[in-house]
This record gives sequence, C-alpha cells and structure tokens, in this order.
Amino acid sequence: MSIAGCLRRLRRRAHHSADTPSDGSQADFTIRAVLLGLLIGCLLCFTNLYFGLQTGWISMMSLQSALIGFLMSKLLRKPMSAQENVVLQTTAVATGTMPLAAGFVGILPALGLLDEKRDGVPPMHLSWIAAVGWSCAVAFFGVFLSPPLRKQVIIEEQLAFPSGTATGQLISVLHDMPPPETSLRQRRGYNALASTDDDDGIAYVASEDPRVSDALRASEPVPTEVPVVEEREGWSALSWSFAASGVMTLLAYFFPAVFSIPLFGTYLASQWMWTFTPSLSYVGQGIIMGFPTTLSMNLGMLVGWGILSPLAKHSGWAPGPIGDMTVGARGWILWVSLAIMCSDSLVSLVPVVVELFQEKVWRALRGSVDDVDSVKESKEVETEDRLVPMSWVAWGLAGSVILGTLLVWLVFGDEGIKPWATLLGFVMGALLSVLGVRALGETDLNPVSGLGKISQLFFAWIQPGNIVANIIAGGVAEAGAQQAGDLMQDLKTGHLIHASPRAQFFGQLIGSCLSIIVTTTAYTLYQRAYEIPGPSFPAPTAFVWLGLARLLRDGELPERSALFMVFFAILFGAVAAAKTYAVRSGWPHAKWIPSGVAFAIGFLNTPSFSLARLVGGIVEHVYYTRVGRENGGIKLIVIASGFVLGEGVVSVVSLILRTFGVGVASCWGCGHGMCGGCPAA
Repeated sequence: MSIAGCLRRLRRRAHHSADTPSDGSQADFTIRAVLLGLLIGCLLCFTNLYFGLQTGWISMMSLQSALIGFLMSKLLRKPMSAQENVVLQTTAVATGTMPLAAGFVGILPALGLLDEKRDGVPPMHLSWIAAVGWSCAVAFFGVFLSPPLRKQVIIEEQLAFPSGTATGQLISVLHDMPPPETSLRQRRGYNALASTDDDDGIAYVASEDPRVSDALRASEPVPTEVPVVEEREGWSALSWSFAASGVMTLLAYFFPAVFSIPLFGTYLASQWMWTFTPSLSYVGQGIIMGFPTTLSMNLGMLVGWGILSPLAKHSGWAPGPIGDMTVGARGWILWVSLAIMCSDSLVSLVPVVVELFQEKVWRALRGSVDDVDSVKESKEVETEDRLVPMSWVAWGLAGSVILGTLLVWLVFGDEGIKPWATLLGFVMGALLSVLGVRALGETDLNPVSGLGKISQLFFAWIQPGNIVANIIAGGVAEAGAQQAGDLMQDLKTGHLIHASPRAQFFGQLIGSCLSIIVTTTAYTLYQRAYEIPGPSFPAPTAFVWLGLARLLRDGELPERSALFMVFFAILFGAVAAAKTYAVRSGWPHAKWIPSGVAFAIGFLNTPSFSLARLVGGIVEHVYYTRVGRENGGIKLIVIASGFVLGEGVVSVVSLILRTFGVGVASCWGCGHGMCGGCPAA
C-alpha cells in the first residue's frame, strides 16, 4: 500500500472509533440525543413564544440547550458524547426558534391588526390548520440553505460566529475535550497528511502544538484551564432557579400586582406606563444578554419613554392615550424606533456587501474562481459520508420553494398574495440570508429586522397597495434569513466539536417538523385565552410590520415624527459605522458602543421589561468582575437559564388556568390600571 493510502487510513481512524458505523452521521445522530433535544426544544418553544409576544425578544438558547442537555444526559446509563450534545442542541434550537421563523410573534399578530376601513381588508386570524400550512411553507427553506452557506462562511471564510464558537467551547469543557481550536488544527493536519505524498504534509503535523502531539500519542484530551461545572452543583442551581421563577410566575398570575409595581409612583405608572416587573426570567435574560446590551436597551428606554414620549404628548403630536399604538405616544415613538433599527441594520451590512463583492464578484471577474474553489476544498475537514449531499440540497430547496408557494396560496388566496410574489419572496430570502449570515458570523448579530424591512420595501415597489402581500412576502424572506443564521451558529459549533453536519441536518429537519405542531397549538391556545395584541401580550413587533406596510402604501406619518426619524437614523447610522469599524479593528471596548437595535427595542417595550433586564445585566457585570468568567461563568449561565425556562414553562400552567376560566385571586394593588390580569386593566 502506498504512503498516501496508509495516511488516509490513519485519517479515517482519527475520524471514527472502532465501534462507529460506516455512515459517519450515525455515530452522532442517536435517538436519545434527538429526543432530549426535542424535549428541551419544546420548552424553549413555549418560552420564546411567551416572551416574543410580550416583548418581541427571542433567543436561540443554543448554549443553554447544550448545558441543560449535558446535565440531563447524566441521568442516562451512559452519558452522551460531545458530538451527541451538538446534535441535541441543534435539534433544540430548530424546535425552539419556530415562533420567530414562522412569524408567530410578528407576522400573524400583524395580520390580526388589519382594519377594513383603513387597509381595505378585514383582520385575518388563521385557523389551526391554516397556521400549520403557513408554518410548513416557511419552516424548511432555511434548513436547506444551510449546507451551501456552511461551505462558504464556515469552511472557506472561517467566520467567527461568536455564539456558536462559545457553545463549542462550553461543550468541549463539559465533555473534557481538547480546546476546539486545537482539535480543529489536529483534523486539518490529518487532512493535509491524507492529501500529499511529500514531506511537507508530515512537517505540517510536526509543527503542531507539542501538547497536541503528546495527547495524540497518549490518546488523552488536552487539559484545559476552564473549570467544569459539577453535576450536583449544576442540577442544584438549575432546579432552584427554575422553581423560584416558576413560583413567581404563578404568584403573579393570581396576584397581578406582583409583576406591576409602581416603582416611580402611581401617577407615572397610570399615566406614563412606568412600572417595574420583578420577573426572574427578565433578570435571567439580562444576564444572558450581557450588561452592554441591556445598557443600550435602557438608554433607549430613557430617551423614548422619558423624553420623546412626553414631548410628543405635550406638543400635541400624539393626542391619544399614551399606550395607544395608533394615535398615542407609544405609537409615535414606534416610528423613531423603526428608523433606528433600519439605519443600524443597513449600515452594519455595508461592509458585508462590500467584502462579498470584492471576494466573489471582483475575484471572479479577474479569473480567480479556480483558486477559490481549490482553497475551499483544502479547508474541508469532513468526509463525504458526513456531509449533506448537494443533490439533497437542490431537491430540498426546489421542493420547499414549490411547496411553500403552493401552501401560501392555499392559506391566503389570490387576494392575499400572488404565487409569483411568494416565489420572489423566497428568492429575496436566499439573497438576504447570505447578508444576514455573514453579518452574524462577524458581529454575532443577525439583522433580520432590517432585512425584513428591505423585503417590504421591495414588495411595496413590485406589488404596490397590497398590505397583506407586503407583510407575507416580507415574512417569507425574513424566515429564510433568520433560520439560516440560527442554524449556521449550530453548524459552527459542530465544526469545532467535529460533529457530523449530516447528523445536525437531520436534527434540524426533525426539530422543525415537531415545532410546527407545538408552536401552532401554543399560539392557538394563547389566542383563545388572551387578546393578542393586548395588555398581557402586546406583540410590539406586529405594529412594526403593519406600520411600515401602511407607510409604504399611504406615505403618511404622525405629525413631526419624520423629522425625528431622520435625525435618529443619521445618528445611529454613524454609531453603527463606528461600532462596526471598532469591532473589525479588534478594539477591546467596542462592546460599550451602543447597539442601535437594542436601543430601538427600548422604545418598543414599556419600561417594565427593560428595567428588569438591566438588573440582570448589572448582576452579570458585577459577578464577572468580582468572580471572573473562568471561575464562575458556567454556574451563572445555569442560574440564568433556570430563571428563563421557569417562567416560560410555568406560563403554560397559567395558560391552562385561563382557558378553564380560573381567574386572579385578588386585584389588590392594581389601582394604577397596569396589571394585565385584572379586569380593571
């Protein structure tokens, strides 16, 4: 046998253990990993739908899924491998993010806000089967986009994808593996050995970190200095934080004043919506989001609710009730928020577009395509049996587009959106996915809000005057961009941990299939039990979608709002440019430059949501400053995850109680009228 053949066998032995089946994907794709991923994903699905309808906030929770999955696997007879954990968290994320991908927190509530006199069409409330059809139409397009995007942004360009990288690092620590970067260099070394017959390949491996060579000879993992959370300690922290958040949620259901404290006085609470919600889940969200993001959100809250809202009210620009999203101050500042989000997202995309043009279009025009392809091939570390075949991708994309176009036509009819417009929506989704994924890989921010607005602008031009088509086509495009971005973070994690991309692909499909039923059923139950949008679930992003669609059709803005929109758009365009430059330049304090999207969310949500998250952000900052991320970071993540999951899961109990007519126990303390569960509110 030739030297190259021996080296190829050596590489295969590095990829597969003695008991691994011939199909590499099967070693990672196990029933227990998928089932645990579906279980965790269903909890995340309810949690994301609950918080998405309340605040518009949705989280991938990939890191939290991996951590909880690791703890749960300890209950099994044989603990999971790191690769199984990757498949578990991939399945959980695909299941848990469907409320945003299918528009249950924005698109569907926006359709329910339509006014026949103003919009020419009555409100549209989809039945359960119609909502399932709509979800099926948009659930799989992004999944089939992920394999080709993976080859481009993860293998060839090697973008960072900070959240996916952090999840990979956590999994490597939990499972006592070498650091992901070391493992990746090791696998690339084997690939170099297998593809050459000369001495250069051997020299490449010999030049690796000495610790790697020692570990290869001893078949032992490279030691890391990051501590592993103890099983008993992890379960204890997760259990008590989950229980505490759940008890608070039930207490707030029976005594709504618990979650609506007039911290700044009854007048500000009743007239200006300044209350405080001591929700442990919002504190947990603040911990996960981090202090810089929560600080940006609260700066936006102060400007929006403390300055612009009173200004608009007292100047007569927003004469209606403060909380009215049409003629009130809340509706007035909504437009400024929209301008900030669009400006921030678009400016952040400019360098992505420029680089994409330079690296692809310009290099192709100069005849260097062959060089690019050869580089891409040399950087791939997976064997063909572990990759998703391109034939699957081609058939899947074609099938998902055709099926999606047909289902959208069946659900909404010709009056809603023409099939050719839906088809264009999928094309837009594919193009915007490239931009969104690259932005996510470089900045850890997927600007789906701005991308959705780009799609709305496009469809206002090609199908003017049709608000329903504008919203639906924008939702189709946004779904592809959002889902492709989320899945790319998971594939980055799998790339670092050496999990099979094919196994992750299967997990994505299975998670998406189940989540269609879970999300639709949960949303239908919420609709029956609560008014959406309403006091308990204001669905702020629904007003953003509908507001822009109306603006593009009518061109009418609230009085003087255009001036402030232009000012804040220019201001945060400059801030976004500075932040993008600082991040790309590696400036260590770049995270303290305000985030335009977070700042705008402070406008969308009432102060109660932002203040509680600020508490969590402060806790995160103080804790890490005093204890250090290496000494206690994992435990804090466990506690934050328990806080978020506790309220999200126990909210299902509240939903069942509301459905069966069990009301609040007492409205004591709700005199300010801001308690969502009391009749007076």
